[in-house]
Amino acid sequence: MTPVRKAVIPAAGLGTRFLPATKAQPKEMLPVVDKPAIQYVVEEAVRSGIDDILIITGRGKKAIEDHFDRSAELEADLHAKGKDSLLAEVLDLANLADIHYIRQGEALGLGHAVSVARKHVGDQSFAVMLGDDIMDEHSTVLTEMIAHHEATGGAVIACKHFPLEEISSYGSIAYEEAGERLLKVLSIVEKPKPKDAPSTWGVMGRYVFSPSIFEAIGRTKPGAGGEIQLTDSIGLLLGHEDVYGYTFTEGRYDIGSKLDYLRATVELALAREDLGPDFRAWLGKYVREQGIG
Repeated sequence: MTPVRKAVIPAAGLGTRFLPATKAQPKEMLPVVDKPAIQYVVEEAVRSGIDDILIITGRGKKAIEDHFDRSAELEADLHAKGKDSLLAEVLDLANLADIHYIRQGEALGLGHAVSVARKHVGDQSFAVMLGDDIMDEHSTVLTEMIAHHEATGGAVIACKHFPLEEISSYGSIAYEEAGERLLKVLSIVEKPKPKDAPSTWGVMGRYVFSPSIFEAIGRTKPGAGGEIQLTDSIGLLLGHEDVYGYTFTEGRYDIGSKLDYLRATVELALAREDLGPDFRAWLGKYVREQGIG
């Protein structure tokens, strides 16, 4: 099987959960410490061996393209001021991978967004990475998912346990054990009511597919609001291709949630060698002074 070298990042959403901050800027460009959220996703793809990335954008998302492009004026200013480390960082950013862009003309669901990538992907397997989910830099979830796909030929979706009361925010799977950290998916349902959930294994924003997912998307009927749900397409895919759930427990932040966005900012800052010690000292002092905990 051809190694997985392509990733698709849907980034056409309006970011309504973070209004008013996202009224005039893409939600994917909200900073987590000092990097926009989408940069964490792109860097994760590169760490996993991916060198060709297609970002699905929409109107008002040009800042994403500018971020990963060269900036002659900024580079000249940094060079003139002798800020060599910052200059190197900016140059590295523009050379992370081959990054391409295409617009999703209408917001017709995640399945439709993935379908827009069909011509770019061609007959190769690829990863889908949702921008609301960022992973700790030490996470190997996507790397392991790619390895399982290349070994089995089946689709692989990332799965995480959620409390039953939260499962209605995710796709939920029925499954049977298939090996260490691996579940064979028997069925999948989008955002079930807790009483109807087949399990508490929820699907989060990492997938690895063969091109056959496009045929399944083409057969998927629109649901509420005329949207084509990727979960429904995966359900159709189960009819003729194995689908596996890769399970994990740590390292994921849902930055579409304001609370998790704050958690990501704190935890990722604490992990930084340049920020961690001073930030930890201040945070400890603040907690003691406020009588928290």
